[in-house]
Amino acid sequence: MTRSSRYDYILGYYSEKMPHVSTELCFGSVFQLLVATVLSAQCTDKRINQVTPALFQRYPDAAAMSKAEPEDVLELISSVSYPNSKAQHLVGLSRMIVSDFGGEVPADMAELVKLPGVGRKTANVVQAVAFGRSAIAVDTHVYRVSHRLGLVSPKDNTPLKVELTLKKNIPADVQADAHHWLLLHGRYICRSRNPKCAECPFESFCPKVGV
Repeated sequence: MTRSSRYDYILGYYSEKMPHVSTELCFGSVFQLLVATVLSAQCTDKRINQVTPALFQRYPDAAAMSKAEPEDVLELISSVSYPNSKAQHLVGLSRMIVSDFGGEVPADMAELVKLPGVGRKTANVVQAVAFGRSAIAVDTHVYRVSHRLGLVSPKDNTPLKVELTLKKNIPADVQADAHHWLLLHGRYICRSRNPKCAECPFESFCPKVGV
């Protein structure tokens, strides 16, 4: 099967089976989505969803969190990965949102990545989920699945290269959904260890790169 045919099949399958999909992170605003996404780096969404209710109750928006100190935030996120640096980032990005963007999370990629702790992956999640823009966030799941299914070349050896190749081959109007399709496929089927190949709808043509 050609690479183009693989894209057509995979996108067609998920557009039928899972047409309405979004992040598994719980949030109530763009700011809360940003915070949850920053916290989710190297951590499961399940863990983040256990932490954020108390965090958002105390600091529901950037204005509230901008007045906190990192140690205050640390008390509420101590169970996540890299809590010290993430506490610093959350307070820092909150203060920048207040001082530079009038208290509102910016929608522009160039402005988003200026925020402390916000890289391209996090910015793409916010753009896609909060602002409905054509964006593909490449996390470890998307990176792994894209290679295993042969959607990208072995030369696409960085998250940015994978992102650009995926964006060339996936129509703009489904890119935000495609990110979640690939992510969820990697999270529940095409796992890093012990992938569930017998349950995979793409088993018949999967080249199993790196498995």
